[in-house]
Parts: sequence; C-alpha cells; structure tokens
Amino acid sequence: MTAAVLVGAAYYHIRKGNRKAHQTCMIAALAVSALFLASYLYYHTEVGYVPFTGQGLIRPFYFFVLISHILLAALIVPLILVTVGFMLRHRHMQHRRLARWTLPIWMYVSVTGVLIYLFAFQIYPPDQ
Repeated sequence: MTAAVLVGAAYYHIRKGNRKAHQTCMIAALAVSALFLASYLYYHTEVGYVPFTGQGLIRPFYFFVLISHILLAALIVPLILVTVGFMLRHRHMQHRRLARWTLPIWMYVSVTGVLIYLFAFQIYPPDQ
C-alpha cells in the first residue's frame, strides 16, 4: 500500500508542476516496490505454495484479482524500468507517454497486492 500512496503522491505533484517532489516520490515508490518484490520472492521460495481457503462467491473474485495481478505485475517491471530509463536519458516526451500507462498499472498492482494478502492471509487464513 505504501507504493500506491507514493505513486499517488507523485502523480499529484507532477500535476501541480512540482517535478522535484514527483521525482522523490517515484524514487521512494521504486525502492519500496523493489524491497517488497525481493521479500515476496524470498518468502515464497522458503514457504512455497499457500492455498486459498475461501469458499463461495469470494473464490472466483479472488482468483480473478490474483490472475490479473500476476499478469500485470509481470508487465509492470519492464514498464517501470523503461519509464525510468526515459527519464534518466532526459527523453521527457517518451517518459510522459509511457508513464500514462505505467502509473495506473503500478497503482492497480499495488492495491490488488494488498487485497490478495488480506484475503489469503487475514480474512481466509491458510489452514494450520
């Protein structure tokens, strides 16, 4: 959720014309996202598969969100890297054009990641 808040704040700042605050928020969002991805991958290499225990109508909803999250999470990594690359090379038009896609996908992945965690580990915790 921290990444979503930072990405939202970055969007707010760029709309207000504050490039420095935008850049600071985006660097922080990138760092938080990278740390989360590393910890997520480490966790799942140690723990492995954790089945979803929810039943009823929540089950297809959960798997729809999970599948869309996984597909977009795989897409967002190269999108972020290319978007940042444009910024670092001062190719501002390309950066802006790609960021219009990168930002909402990054936001979706960040928010759905929290939803998946809540459903899979808090609301419907795995059987012990």
